[in-house]
Amino acid sequence: MKITICDIDGLVVLEPSIFIDSRGYFFESYNLDVFNNSILKKINFVQDNQSFSKKNVLRGLHFQNKPFAQGKLVRVVYGNVYDVAVDLRKNSKTFLKWFGIELSGENNKQLWIPEGFAHGFLTLSDTAILNYKVTKAYNKSADNTLLYNDAE
Repeated sequence: MKITICDIDGLVVLEPSIFIDSRGYFFESYNLDVFNNSILKKINFVQDNQSFSKKNVLRGLHFQNKPFAQGKLVRVVYGNVYDVAVDLRKNSKTFLKWFGIELSGENNKQLWIPEGFAHGFLTLSDTAILNYKVTKAYNKSADNTLLYNDAE
């Protein structure tokens, strides 16, 4: 697995090793030890989510307020999206900075987004299926959003 540490503290891109042969391919999409070692923290995922979106659908930028803030491990199973994370941690040196990456069912890249970030994506393909693991269960009363084109 190739691990890329992003310029925004806490964000990590994970690229699995893909084994291709005449039958198709195989890759390990998640391994607890590899993941925890790559982010230098022990994480316990409590829920898996999946969304289906059509072309040009913009989802987010959403986040959960404390104490329900969620860390997310995001990947696209089918199609491609432009995925964005915004640092909302007031004490962070990268507060209000954002990071964007294309995730697809072909590149199999994953993005780790720790607690304290807003997250969203734009569907680039005709359809896309996005799968993500979260560290806390969804709580409707803690749900919040940022306007995608907020100048700040």
